[in-house]
Amino acid sequence: MESMKEVCIPEAPACWESCGNCTTGELLVSEVNVAPGDTVARDDTLIVVETNKISLDIPSPYSGTVVEVLVKPGSFVKERDVIVRIEPTKAGA
Repeated sequence: MESMKEVCIPEAPACWESCGNCTTGELLVSEVNVAPGDTVARDDTLIVVETNKISLDIPSPYSGTVVEVLVKPGSFVKERDVIVRIEPTKAGA
């Protein structure tokens, strides 16, 4: 059995810091598309975050079962914050 995996907010693209117009370091969680017990596939959208200019889908890097969701709509997150814990699907399962 594989161990539980944590999904984090990825690092912001370098362009965000060069122009300084897209984000202040915190992102607003506008949607949470999963709940504990849900089965997800790799690249399924877990949450949607917004900066003052754009919305970004945060995809799952794993296939498996959602164990815990650590954010809710209206909360703020920043780079490297853990948002979801997933129990990965066994290889070949």
